Amino acid sequence: MRSVLWRRFDWYLLSLALALGGFGVLMIASALSGNEVLASWPWRQAGFLVVGLGLLFLTAALDYRLLASITYPVYLALLGLLGVISVVGTVAGGAQRWLAMGEFLLQPSELMKLGVILTLAHFLSTRQAKMESFLTPLIAALLLAPAVVLIYLQPNLGTALSLVFIGAAMLFVGGLRWRHALLMVLTVVAGAVLAWRYALQDYMKDRILMLVTPHAVSAADRYNVDQAMISIGSGGWLGRGLFRGSQSQLHFLRIRHTDFIFSVTAEELGFVGALLLIALLALLLLRLVHVASIARDAYGRLIVTGVTVMILFQVTVNVGMNLNIMPVAGIPLPFISYGGSALWTMLIGVGLAESVAMRYRKIEFE
Repeated sequence: MRSVLWRRFDWYLLSLALALGGFGVLMIASALSGNEVLASWPWRQAGFLVVGLGLLFLTAALDYRLLASITYPVYLALLGLLGVISVVGTVAGGAQRWLAMGEFLLQPSELMKLGVILTLAHFLSTRQAKMESFLTPLIAALLLAPAVVLIYLQPNLGTALSLVFIGAAMLFVGGLRWRHALLMVLTVVAGAVLAWRYALQDYMKDRILMLVTPHAVSAADRYNVDQAMISIGSGGWLGRGLFRGSQSQLHFLRIRHTDFIFSVTAEELGFVGALLLIALLALLLLRLVHVASIARDAYGRLIVTGVTVMILFQVTVNVGMNLNIMPVAGIPLPFISYGGSALWTMLIGVGLAESVAMRYRKIEFE
């Protein structure tokens, strides 16, 4: 039975994830070239990639259907961890998002994305016959709310919004009725208006205003976006070459190994290199859509849907903010940006998709 299962392992999906992870290590090495303090970080990212691949295979080996029995306890544990972070978490860049584990900083909000995906997938798959009732999307929203609120308060608006988009997509695929969808959209719009007036911090508003009225914010607030645009524009068709980008190598571009690594790619590898990166991400997403389409049950389909939307949202926002067509949200580029927690979350997500792909048909031994 095991040999039959592993013959169904999606090696194409794995190859795309591995190619993107390797691409990320290369671009991080280029972005941090000449920085003696962070010289070891590309090697650390390579180590994160190796560990992440191990987690991918372990997740794929586990029958995803067995996760249903532990979904809610895991979700509650992650909520508890977010609560602990709010009290004793490590502060960096004005946000309290990390739990120090020696030299490694664990970011529970990244893992919470998987917690939300598994929780909503389990809940919605058990409510397929009750989607006519508005109680179903209401309970789903209530399940999602604690994670969104705790992550927003770190503060981390970008990740909080990603959970909202993941939840909305999973509800839609799970059979959300149009009348319920309309009511929820109106509620979200009303909530957004209230949040703008009473909840959003000034720096969050400034990031949104940069798109609408760029001259209304200070040059200091626009600095990262302006440097990112210069980086992308100077790359031309073929780029300046690896380790030769002026904006990255001369350190004009800040946080270039995380939020703005797409700008480093565009400057050093040009339009062709940036297009290749986007093509790899698009192929990965298409493969995940294929896996979702062949899933044997609603639970598996919803899990892969959540993973797909998680990656799609982050790619869209990260590339968009580098191109100054979306607000700067501190969202990493999947598989590419530096960070162990973010990379492991992506690879475990791919592992979940592999688990669904390996079990999309019944086999006589089951």
